[in-house]
Amino acid sequence: MTTPTPIRDEFNWELPAEAITVRVRWFGLCMGYVLVNLVGPGTHQPELNAILTVGAVYAIIDTYFSLKGRVFLSRAPLFISLMEAVFIGLLCYFDTGLESPFRFYYFLSLLVCAIRYAPLVTFITFVMHAASYSTLAAMGSVDISAPWRTVALMVVLMGWVGWASTALAALIKTASQRLSQLNAELKENQALLEHRIDERTRELQESQALLVQQEKQAAFGLLAAGIAHEVGNPLAAISSLVQMMNRRDLDDYTHERMRMVDEQLRRIQRTLRELVDFSRPATTETALCDVHEALDAALSIAKYYKRKKGKQIVTDYENDLPRVMVVRDQLVQVFLNLILNAMDATPEGGTIEIATVRRDNWLLITFTDNGHGIERADQSRLFRPYFTTKSTGTGLGLFVCRRIIEQTGGRIELTESSVDGTTFTVSLPLLENSAEGSDAVQQSGGVQSLANETLSLS
Repeated sequence: MTTPTPIRDEFNWELPAEAITVRVRWFGLCMGYVLVNLVGPGTHQPELNAILTVGAVYAIIDTYFSLKGRVFLSRAPLFISLMEAVFIGLLCYFDTGLESPFRFYYFLSLLVCAIRYAPLVTFITFVMHAASYSTLAAMGSVDISAPWRTVALMVVLMGWVGWASTALAALIKTASQRLSQLNAELKENQALLEHRIDERTRELQESQALLVQQEKQAAFGLLAAGIAHEVGNPLAAISSLVQMMNRRDLDDYTHERMRMVDEQLRRIQRTLRELVDFSRPATTETALCDVHEALDAALSIAKYYKRKKGKQIVTDYENDLPRVMVVRDQLVQVFLNLILNAMDATPEGGTIEIATVRRDNWLLITFTDNGHGIERADQSRLFRPYFTTKSTGTGLGLFVCRRIIEQTGGRIELTESSVDGTTFTVSLPLLENSAEGSDAVQQSGGVQSLANETLSLS
């Protein structure tokens, strides 16, 4: 089960702060033009408009960068603070000096600085603004009774605004960072939940597909048993009649023909018995199983397949293989499905090779045909439920095979596919102590019956 990639939602305060700064600047410029040209035009109106125009040019550049998702002069905050101190000082100087309404721009500048930069930058900006405003008093541009008292009060207010703005900005940044973190966690949990839902949906679909296949097999077993019963009774009667006829004094020609009839009746009975054995209710208990015996059982059923004509099965069994711990009937089902698939893919006159070999602690069973191969685009979907490349297939065969083999701790893989044919490999784990299994294989008389020989399906 794969896990979703964690979602990273990094908090970026710089761009939202820049957007606030741009709005504050434009608000200050608009109010400045109103004060200079509408509220109280004075003798220095041209100079004030010129200074405001310079500020407007800077605001336009700053706005352009903000719209592009960037910050103008982001690496030179103190230079910006110096320009603002000079800019505000000139506005106050050409207006009414210490009592100019433009002195409140110092507060806006400190607020913007606290929002955008670290507390140290805000403190240095406060020092620059205090020096700028104190310079106005030193120049004596206006005659007031207590200029330094006004300067002191203004400096105290600037310090308070700077401190309050810094504290408020820190609180907002902390809350924003926490909100961003919670949002990232929410997205990650949502992605994880969606991933788990997808996994559960896939598992449910696979379970439903497996149930459908099991129900079909159960129905097939009942049908096969019923057919065998209905056909078996007449066959038994016919066989009895043949035996009675053979006891009579018949000529050689008739006797030979009756013998041929008896052989064909026995063949039909053997076929029915194999069909019933294969379709009987399967056990779900695991036990030591001889892989060669399971392969022989699958081959005994596969020889009746409708597409068997003109195809050969070549077996290459390694001797003295240990037994594996599996559900025997399920393993036969897997082998039969792979053999039938190989028959479907193999043209008339083609060959299917089945081989067994031990590799370390694994027993490998390979099924190779010389058919047309599997398209590369289809290879990754072979073991998905309901996917098939056959016009009459259900798309459940390989899916069920994979589930069965994985339950035993093994694996089934498409190990080779080209225009020359296809190879599927079933890997089954071996028990650590397999001596007993090896002895049992040697004692089974039917296991080696198909080893290293060619079975012709004609």
